[in-house]
Amino acid sequence: MDSPAQPPRLTRAAVFTCVFLPFALGHFLSCLMRNVNAVLAPYLVSSMHLTPAQLGLLTSALFFSFALVQLPVGIALDRWGPRTVQLVLMLCAALGTLMFAFGQSFGELILARFVIGLGLGGCFMSAMKAVATWVSADKLPSMNGYLMAAGGLGSATGTTPVRLALQFTDWRHLFIVLAGSIACTGLLIALVYPQTARPSSARPPDLRSVLAVYRHPAFRKVASFVLLPHMVFFGVQGLWIGRWLSDTAGFSDAAVAWLLYLSMAAVIFGAIGTGMLTEWAGRRGIARLDVAAAGVALFVLVQLAIALNWRPSLQLLSVLFTLVGTITGIEFAIVTQSMPKELTGRAATCLNLLIFVGAFLVQAGFGQLVGLWTPDAGNHYPATAYRVAFGVLVMLQLPGLLNYFLRRRPVQCEIAKITPKEDYEIGTLRSPR
Repeated sequence: MDSPAQPPRLTRAAVFTCVFLPFALGHFLSCLMRNVNAVLAPYLVSSMHLTPAQLGLLTSALFFSFALVQLPVGIALDRWGPRTVQLVLMLCAALGTLMFAFGQSFGELILARFVIGLGLGGCFMSAMKAVATWVSADKLPSMNGYLMAAGGLGSATGTTPVRLALQFTDWRHLFIVLAGSIACTGLLIALVYPQTARPSSARPPDLRSVLAVYRHPAFRKVASFVLLPHMVFFGVQGLWIGRWLSDTAGFSDAAVAWLLYLSMAAVIFGAIGTGMLTEWAGRRGIARLDVAAAGVALFVLVQLAIALNWRPSLQLLSVLFTLVGTITGIEFAIVTQSMPKELTGRAATCLNLLIFVGAFLVQAGFGQLVGLWTPDAGNHYPATAYRVAFGVLVMLQLPGLLNYFLRRRPVQCEIAKITPKEDYEIGTLRSPR
C-alpha cells in the first residue's frame, strides 16, 4: 500500500525523474489514444463503412468508460496510492489496445475502445495525485500545466506522426506497438515511484467523502461555468475538428493531419502558459476564477467564429480552438489546491467523471447532428451541418459564462485563495474519520 500520510522529502531531481516523468508518460499515452481516431477516421470509415453517428459512438466509447471508472479509481488512489492503481490500469489499457488491433467488426472495436478507456481513465488522476503528494501547493498550477503539456504532446503525436507511421505499417500493427508501450509505462511507474508510508489509522474512502467533494463550494463554483466548455474541448478536439476541416474546407488527409498536429502542439504552449499565467495572476491578487472566465469567454468566441463560418482562416480557427480551449484545465488546479492532500484523488475524480460523461455526450451528439444532413459522393457533409452543431455548443455554454459575469463582485473570489491548510481550518471539507 503506497498512499502517503506525510511522505519523506525528495530532491527536485528525484521528484522530476521518479514522480513527474513516468506519470507524464502515462498521460502522454492516454492523450495519444484519446485523439488518434481523428487521424484514423478515414481508414476506419473506409474499412468498416462507418456513418458519422457510428464514428462518433466508436470514438466516444472511450469517454464513456473514462467516466465509469472515475469514482472507483479516485477512491482507490486515495486508499492505495498512484503506483499500485496505475500499474493495474495500464495493463488493462494494454489489453484493450491489443483487442482493438485484432478487432474485425464494429462491435469488437467499440468493446476494445471501451476497455482502453477503463485502463487509461486514471492516467491524469494518478499523475495529479502523485504530483500533489510530492509538490508544494504553490507550485501545483505550474506542475499541472506541465502535465497537460505532456498530454498535448501525446495528442500531437497522435496526428502527423501517426499518419507518417501509417506509411510504413497499418493501423493494426501500430496498435500492437502502442499496447507494448502502455504496458511498459505501467511497469516503469511500479519500479521507480517512491515508496511511501502506510497510513496508520486511515479509514477506507467511501462514497460519502466523494459526495462531500461535490458539495464543496470551490468545486461547485468552478464547475458552474468551466465544466461545460471543458466537455466541449475534449469532445470536439479528439475527432470533429479534423472532420470539420476535411468536410467544410475540403483539405486533404495530409493537410488535416498537419493542422491537427499544429493544433495539438498548441495545447503544449497553452497548458504551460495557463500555469504560468495563473501563478502570475495569483501574485498580483487576481483570482484564478477570473483568469478562467476570461479564457472560457475567448474559447466560446472561437466556437462562435466557427459556427459563423469565418472564412478568412479556418486553419487559424482550428489551432485557436485547442490553444484557447486548454484554459479549461485550470479548474483542476483551483479545485485540488482548495482540498486536503488526502482528498486530491477524489477531487480530480469528481471533475473527470463529469467531464468525460459530458465529452461522451458532446462527441456522440455532434455526430448525430451532422448525420442529419446527406453527404456528397465523396462522403463529405455540408458546412451547414457543422455550423449548426457548433452553434448548438455555443448556446449551451453561454448561460454559465454570462451568469458568472453577472454575479461577479468587485471583491476577488475567495475560493481561489483558499489553501489546503486554511480549508481544513474553516472546516469546509473534512476527510472521513
